[in-house]
Amino acid sequence: PVQSLRGHLRSLHSLAPANRDQSSAVRVAVSVAVPSLALLATDRPDLMIYAVFGALTGMYGRTEPHQLRLRHQGQAAFLLVGGLAVGVFLSVSQLHSWALVVTETLFAAAGSLFADRVALKPNGPFFGILALGACASIPTTVPWHTAVLIGALSAAFSMLVGFGGWVRGRAWDSGAARDIPPLRGSRRRASWIHAARYFTAVGAAGAVGVLSVSGHPHWAMAAAAVPLAGADMPSSVYRGLHRIVGTLVGLILVAVVLFPWAFSPLRAFPGHEAAVMALLVIVLQFSTELFMTRHYGLAMVSFTPVILLMTQLAAPADPRVLVTERAVETMLGALMGILVVVLIRRR
Repeated sequence: PVQSLRGHLRSLHSLAPANRDQSSAVRVAVSVAVPSLALLATDRPDLMIYAVFGALTGMYGRTEPHQLRLRHQGQAAFLLVGGLAVGVFLSVSQLHSWALVVTETLFAAAGSLFADRVALKPNGPFFGILALGACASIPTTVPWHTAVLIGALSAAFSMLVGFGGWVRGRAWDSGAARDIPPLRGSRRRASWIHAARYFTAVGAAGAVGVLSVSGHPHWAMAAAAVPLAGADMPSSVYRGLHRIVGTLVGLILVAVVLFPWAFSPLRAFPGHEAAVMALLVIVLQFSTELFMTRHYGLAMVSFTPVILLMTQLAAPADPRVLVTERAVETMLGALMGILVVVLIRRR
């Protein structure tokens, strides 16, 4: 038991082997940077949140052949832009609280079935869930179709960037994009069990978030989905713990940027606060992708500021409230996800 415990502790902080991480990180950074800087140039940094969620399409299929990556990124774009569109609809319709919980819970279960069917990597519907909740929680300052169009164009650009390497190499594997066999038998049962996990964890986390009078229950719902992407029980628990610790460390970076310290980079460039936050989003998204498959906790140290800085650009709020609620909701959601993994198991 002692040796087993030591093995688990080593796994928590060990780095997985590198696997062309820099190339993938550059692709994602470019996918985020171009639409973000375009919006910054037009003095609309508040719309960056839609562009960035669309650009996260570039995170999928990172080590796959180009034509298979293109296919999977198209499927991921459907999930991401779909979540974004549902979130924008909720925002425009001013449907919050319980309506958000019910909608996001159903989306999580349906997204899980879809992600398993098409074998998306990264696993599961996490980023679609996150896009839905984040876009629903901010006021939509442009027509709904404009917000969705920004996300869709950003997703299309990231797919173009992901396929760009083929132009140089022109390598084509005719069998790489073959059809994935339909889910049958044990695989189909496992997929439905997985969807039931998402339904239970996301729904329960959202309900607790609403009952706790939190202003951001969608953060708990997104955090609850994180452990469910693990391949087995230990990896699921690791992901949940990485989410908690990585978020708490990332919130220190958020505090450094947003709190009115004398050394805050926002105070160093008065009048250019939005530009500084936009540039930080681009840089931190690069470091997020750099560690996403090697150590999820380190990736969350960067990804936490990305989400909060985008939110702050779209709908400025008291940074102290933002940081506090993010910490509480993340711990609540991640623990809920771990509990569901323990209680609802595959055979």
